[in-house]
Amino acid sequence: MLFLLAPLPAAVAQQVARALVAGAVRDAGGQPLELVVVGVEGQPGGATTDAGGRFSFTVARPPAGAKPLVLIARRVGFQSQRLPLNVAAAQNLVITLATDNRLNNVVVRGRSDEADTREQVSVTHLDPRAAKEIPSAFGDFNKILTTLPGVVANNELTSTYSVRGGNYEENLVYVNGFEIYRPFLVTAAQQEGLSFVNPDLVSKIEFSTGGWQPKYGDKLSSVLSIDYKRPVKFEASATASLVGGTAHVGAASANKRVSYLAGIRYKNAQYVLNSLKQARGGYNPTFYDGQANINLALGPRDNLERTTLGLLTTFAHNDYRFTPETGQATFSTATNQLTRVFIGYTGRERMQYDTYQGGLNLRHNFTPNLQGELLASALISREFEYRDVEAAYTFADINRDPNSEDYNQAVRQRDVGSRFDHSRNNLTARIATLEARGRWTPGRQHTVRWGVKGGREKIHDTLDEYSFIDSADYVPDRRRSLLRSDLNLASYRYQGYAQHTIDLDSLHTLTYGVRANYWTVNRQLTVSPRVQYAFTPRRRPNVSYKFATGVYNQPPFYRELRNQIGSRDAQGVFVQQAQLNPELRAQRSLHFIVGNEIRFKNKAGRDFKFTGEAYYKYLTDVVPYDVDNVRLRYFAQNNAKAYAAGLEGRLAGEFVKGAESWFSLGVQSTRENLVGDSITRFDAQNNPIGKEPKGYIRRPTDQRVNLGVFFQDHLPNNPSVRGYVNLVFGSGLPFSPPDVPEQRGTSKLSRSYKRVDLGFSKVIALSNSPEASRRAGQFESLWLGLEILNVLAANNVGGYSYVQDINAVTYSVPNYLSQRVVNLRVIARF
Repeated sequence: MLFLLAPLPAAVAQQVARALVAGAVRDAGGQPLELVVVGVEGQPGGATTDAGGRFSFTVARPPAGAKPLVLIARRVGFQSQRLPLNVAAAQNLVITLATDNRLNNVVVRGRSDEADTREQVSVTHLDPRAAKEIPSAFGDFNKILTTLPGVVANNELTSTYSVRGGNYEENLVYVNGFEIYRPFLVTAAQQEGLSFVNPDLVSKIEFSTGGWQPKYGDKLSSVLSIDYKRPVKFEASATASLVGGTAHVGAASANKRVSYLAGIRYKNAQYVLNSLKQARGGYNPTFYDGQANINLALGPRDNLERTTLGLLTTFAHNDYRFTPETGQATFSTATNQLTRVFIGYTGRERMQYDTYQGGLNLRHNFTPNLQGELLASALISREFEYRDVEAAYTFADINRDPNSEDYNQAVRQRDVGSRFDHSRNNLTARIATLEARGRWTPGRQHTVRWGVKGGREKIHDTLDEYSFIDSADYVPDRRRSLLRSDLNLASYRYQGYAQHTIDLDSLHTLTYGVRANYWTVNRQLTVSPRVQYAFTPRRRPNVSYKFATGVYNQPPFYRELRNQIGSRDAQGVFVQQAQLNPELRAQRSLHFIVGNEIRFKNKAGRDFKFTGEAYYKYLTDVVPYDVDNVRLRYFAQNNAKAYAAGLEGRLAGEFVKGAESWFSLGVQSTRENLVGDSITRFDAQNNPIGKEPKGYIRRPTDQRVNLGVFFQDHLPNNPSVRGYVNLVFGSGLPFSPPDVPEQRGTSKLSRSYKRVDLGFSKVIALSNSPEASRRAGQFESLWLGLEILNVLAANNVGGYSYVQDINAVTYSVPNYLSQRVVNLRVIARF
């Protein structure tokens, strides 16, 4: 790391006159091209086009009498363009690339702010348009991630996902460089509002499932990095559907110093939630949010981008109200008898989560090779959870005689009892951070990045819950439970990183570095060294091989610290007291990843890419947890070790000309070994003969197989009429009843998740004017969509409720997810 101590070049103090270069890249048909590398010959830097084909960067103005600059645009599969560049009129360029029909043995490589995917491990770049148009229950941005290998989300009602055996709280999410947080108190998927990312505002999506660089933070499973757009001209859209609507607007000032982007969203999940079998009643779930991204160019007139200031502000209001009335579910008991449960409800529940977050990002280019950033952010989250619900259960056997008049009807109905739940929980979280970052490119082969970050966290959590089970109008004290606590946590967290990327030559890339984290609660310093290496064989330039290894620490956050210690009082009531474990250590994971990437063309000359990876993660100081719907119940102890191993593959390309699709497959196993857990063994007469350690058991996210497909098609010679298929299959997850430690991780009770969503769309052009002459606010197009969600009407299960009768027999009642529904969407673009 001696290069960090080298003196900066004298050019740091110089001010080089620079000019803005901006424009768009199109193909021969006039469609925007993304991932095109645009730069100036002989000068470092450049840019990569976004989903709209747009780019912008700055160049050093040539001295008087010098040779004119040459602009170069390159993308694999297209012929490179070399154009003379007049820096005095370079803010609205339009570049057209023709398809490259020459031999497929030449690969053009270019440098930009972000490395190509072939130079990074486990990184996938996704098309923002696909995230907007993919058919899903609520138009949730995260649903496109579930089509990727290793990503598990067996519940279409939630925006959470797990990656390679981890849980959803092990995923990092960044928007414009700011870390994003989700509400703390959400317990069921129905209560969730909108995921943070607004698809209307996205320009770039980068998703890493492991082995990421030190510049990203301290989690165990994945990184989602989103960049919002910086408009160069007026744009707007409005979307309406049966579950809500969105609108966004963006523009730039005439002098290019100011650009803004704003979006609002509204969602009412009543239409989809009414299809649930488990609980029917009066749903009133309303969610809305607003986001704004403002960018100011503060540099001198000849170099606007030398200094920029970005502002990202968001607010979100999630209000879930539900008055349950009835519900039913059919399931099989241990004796293979089909049983149907009828549920009658009284009471209601209300959950509300209000989140406010903002961030400032100040960037300055000291020289063309040295850039610095200063980021400040703040978050306030106010949440409450109120519930008073009583559920009365009645069981009945199902007549399975097909010759009977009562076939598939309930017979021998009997009462089981009821359960009452009460809660008055409140939580307030305040988080503020300040971060400084830098990037230095002393030569075309070297890139050095570093950063330091400090944060203040303050959380106040009030818990007031009790519940009881009633059988035959009698509530024994052993079936009562009470939880009351008033918790406060205030702390400081400090982080830092440094990394160095070396292009050893045009075929080899090495990135290495280290990250450190210190938290004042447990007073633990974690150090995470990481390294990536990628190379391309000289004789096979369309193939790359990649390797990564490193340590990934996840210092605990508030939820991991909270445990529930209980005992029975003199009356036999189970009284629990939530406590924080300040001695909890960071979970640690050692990643080993090998993979390759193959780019090729099919017989029609269309581009395809196959990526394959094998990984192994060894985890120590693990904090075990159980999953209850979307609530994670941590043990608040570092009493386990675990591992995750798997193979993944993804094939992406234009199976249909002009429409990218992909197929993903992942196979994995993830297990953990808890200290002190055991299981009772029985003899042939079913008599207990003692206990023995369980050893390694399945983790709650142990999904052995996951398959994801996103496929697009269009009518021949009419790409304005399209069809979409979103298919997700996941093998079953382990479930076990609560408060039965012996069955944890050993239960066979699981069911596969399978869901197919279909979509059809028609784009109607409303303006024939060229883009350059179109007036601001003029209608551009109308997108009409029809979606058939869960077209197979699969009875997917999101979890289980455990009901106990008067004989202390526990029944596992499945909680079914949404049934087949039809959704209509309209998108107007301006």
